[in-house]
Amino acid sequence: MNENERTPDLSQLGEFGLIDHLTGQFEIQHKSTIKAVGDDAAVLNHSGSDIVVTTDLLTEGIHFNLIYTPLKHLGYKAVAANLSDVYAMNCEPLQLVVSIAFSSKFSLEHIESIYEGIRMACKNYGVDMVGGDTSSSLTGLTLSITAIGRGEKGKITYRKGAGENDLICVSGDLGGAYIGLQLLEREKSIYLSNVQTQPKLEGYDYVLERQLKPEPRRDIVKLLQELNIVPTSMIDISDGLSSETIHITKQSNKGCRIYADKIPIHPETKRVAEELNIEPTVAALNGGEDYELLFTIDQKDYEKLKPVQSIRVIGHIIPPEEGRHLVLGDGSTTEIIALGWNTLRAEEDEEKRRI
Repeated sequence: MNENERTPDLSQLGEFGLIDHLTGQFEIQHKSTIKAVGDDAAVLNHSGSDIVVTTDLLTEGIHFNLIYTPLKHLGYKAVAANLSDVYAMNCEPLQLVVSIAFSSKFSLEHIESIYEGIRMACKNYGVDMVGGDTSSSLTGLTLSITAIGRGEKGKITYRKGAGENDLICVSGDLGGAYIGLQLLEREKSIYLSNVQTQPKLEGYDYVLERQLKPEPRRDIVKLLQELNIVPTSMIDISDGLSSETIHITKQSNKGCRIYADKIPIHPETKRVAEELNIEPTVAALNGGEDYELLFTIDQKDYEKLKPVQSIRVIGHIIPPEEGRHLVLGDGSTTEIIALGWNTLRAEEDEEKRRI
């Protein structure tokens, strides 16, 4: 290697840059691999059926804090995050495989609580838990879930299909999960400075539930099927609207215009954000963990979608040379930049704080 060339460090690459870096040289060797790395789930074809597979790894201290995360909620949320990826492919989840590693600080009762949350999510979404693995750990709790689903032939939706003039749509509302997290972090800091204090969480039910017990949008996938709408591209919002918009436009080789005043934000999210001195739109753009669906549709489908209250049109797709822009209330524009959660940088920052 040239001495002037430097290998980028992990925090510079970020999560998705690291994935590209590690997997870019892998070759597909089987015709049954329809889609490999690069979307919400891999797509495989076996015996004429399209199968989707996705996995998520949750690590204590990086993805969750047990000071304020109930173990039952953690189990439920871990399942929800995986199912959301399956729904983002316009597919139906069928099975789960669960692996867990835990240290000696966890009792049988603790592990049972996690699995009770997993069981509740499986029951709510009609998914079978079919196996997994357990192991001991020296550093706390790690939970890994793999979801397996089925897609209808010709209707699996990828990130790469957005076309010029397609409408950009989003389900539900955004920013609530991030604001809920900031509220929990505030109360944690107060508690750690004085363990005699009790957290003040009354009146914050909506944002707390958005953070601790998110619900993947199975209902939106079913609704689109009933309306006979197949999105041209789709992704779930786990890392913030900005990041997910960039994924779709980058893989579709397109640009976009998102209108800030069209981004749906719940009234309680706005109220608590103002209390925490956070701009609600910034939370929606960069917060993540909302697990709503971001998707594009052909303009011809707009009339079908127009009466639906749970889906908002927030922008449209434009040629790639026109860039990615957020249109502000006064008509001015700013470039859309991904400032969402970077687990690798967060881990590095935590290490620096310990030194």
